[in-house]
Amino acid sequence: MPADLRMRLPARTGRSRRYELPPRRFAFTLGAGSDVGVRSGACLMYKWFLVGRYLRTKLVAFFAICAVMLCVAMMLVVLSVMGGFLDMVKERSRGLLSDLVVDNGSLQGFPFYEEFTAHLKEKHADLVAAATPVIYNYGVLRSPRNYYTKPVRVVGVRLDEYRTVNDFGASLYYERYYPGTTHLGPQQQPLAGVGEDNKLRLPDELEAANRAWRDRETDRSDVATYLARPFSVIGGDERVFATAADTEDFQDLQAEPDLRPRWHGDPRHGVIIGTDVINDRTVSGGTRRFFKKGEAMVLTVIPMTASGVTSAEGMPALPVRYADDSRTGVYEIDSLCVYVDFNYIQEQLAMNAQTLDDGTVQPARTSQILISLKPGVDYRAARETIEETWISFRDSLSLAFDAPEQELLSFVKVQTWEQMQAGFIAAVEKEKNLVTVLFGVVMLVAVVLIGLVFWMIVEKKTKDIGVLKSMGASSPGIAGVFVAYAVAIGIVGAVLGSIGGSVFVHYINEVQDLLASINPSFRVWSPDVYSFDRIPNVVKTHDIIWISIAAVAASILGALIPAIHASAVWPVRALRYE
Repeated sequence: MPADLRMRLPARTGRSRRYELPPRRFAFTLGAGSDVGVRSGACLMYKWFLVGRYLRTKLVAFFAICAVMLCVAMMLVVLSVMGGFLDMVKERSRGLLSDLVVDNGSLQGFPFYEEFTAHLKEKHADLVAAATPVIYNYGVLRSPRNYYTKPVRVVGVRLDEYRTVNDFGASLYYERYYPGTTHLGPQQQPLAGVGEDNKLRLPDELEAANRAWRDRETDRSDVATYLARPFSVIGGDERVFATAADTEDFQDLQAEPDLRPRWHGDPRHGVIIGTDVINDRTVSGGTRRFFKKGEAMVLTVIPMTASGVTSAEGMPALPVRYADDSRTGVYEIDSLCVYVDFNYIQEQLAMNAQTLDDGTVQPARTSQILISLKPGVDYRAARETIEETWISFRDSLSLAFDAPEQELLSFVKVQTWEQMQAGFIAAVEKEKNLVTVLFGVVMLVAVVLIGLVFWMIVEKKTKDIGVLKSMGASSPGIAGVFVAYAVAIGIVGAVLGSIGGSVFVHYINEVQDLLASINPSFRVWSPDVYSFDRIPNVVKTHDIIWISIAAVAASILGALIPAIHASAVWPVRALRYE
């Protein structure tokens, strides 16, 4: 036996014997002809063999996996909801405004908007796709039938143009099922009645529009739902169309009632109403409707002069009809805004062109100009170009310094949709970053737990470590076993956490509806607080990737100290009592 492998036998103490190996580490030899490559392959095999055995047999490792899984799922849910909320703010801001907004920030608006729009389209035909004026005012909406009264923000739009510069058209309820029938001009109330086939029918125009929708609708389940309750449309049990029988006086036995489908009442301008202004939300997330399409209402507005003084003629009460309702998904808009025809409200607010007593003509005014750019145009660069065009146009008017129009024009700014919502977007971004940092700190729990689990394993496997070292395993190799073990735990936990978190985020609205059905106080997402009526439920791939990488890194970090401790174990000390 070689001298360096001889064991020195000390004096016996009781029944135990102590065997000491020399401090020099002996080499592990695979046999004749073995080389470094074979030895490295064997080391690699024993590392992953042990990792697999530990994963399958060590119950304590599942606590570490659960910790990583829960942290990954928690981070994924938080980032998906907060990131989705931020994306929805940006998406809805762009969808409900336009690429660019020309605005002076006052209720009295600014003049020469038609001239500027024409000049803009002519000079920048390569940039501008469409532009439309918008008027903003405030008022009160009232229903004479049940005395329902609500303060509202009045938005005057040219509906056809307004739908081309943003996504407003997609928010209309009746327009979806009766395409082409929603407008803001004078209209009567549609009455459902008995058709020639002795079935309840709507007036021919609505029936034809609905047939066109059914023919082209790709979601056949939606069509089937409509056909099951055609006069409640979709989303509620209430009948949303009045019938001819509702208007008949059946006490007059001599008169034959007219039960045919028809249009009823005096023509009134239409009004599109935000869904939360006149409808209620149900616990299940649906909508309860209290008003029939075409119902007569009264809208009171506040006219202002160019100098910002309330008109001496008082506040006009405008007779209107409920033409449609809009659900943009932004609670502040859906609970406040009503939309009327631009030319009609402009005249009622005295914002149209006026001839004064001295014979001078006061130009028509608008509150905003919404500008939609052509595809591929950078809206940030286009803003600078259009702002220069506006300044040049304003200076070319050569107005008197003290003219009221000059004051109104001096406050006009050209802004992107991001700049219009910059304060809100910045606040949401900061909130997202803060929550991410806070939950990142919570994720340190997984690091500590993994460290404790690995320390327990190292203490319990001291003999195995000694055997491996006595067979030639190096200290880095021993440390590599536990680092690889940590990588495996991180990967398994990240995969399970990503799956669990993604499934939870996907069904998060259904989970909330279920909790709210048990107890309404369990509803955690309130639309009047968070602006949107649904919780964002989109998981981004890059969030999964970087959270998973962070989870694996955290697992390695937690295993470093136990791995270093394991690599420092001496075979003699490990096997001393074995």
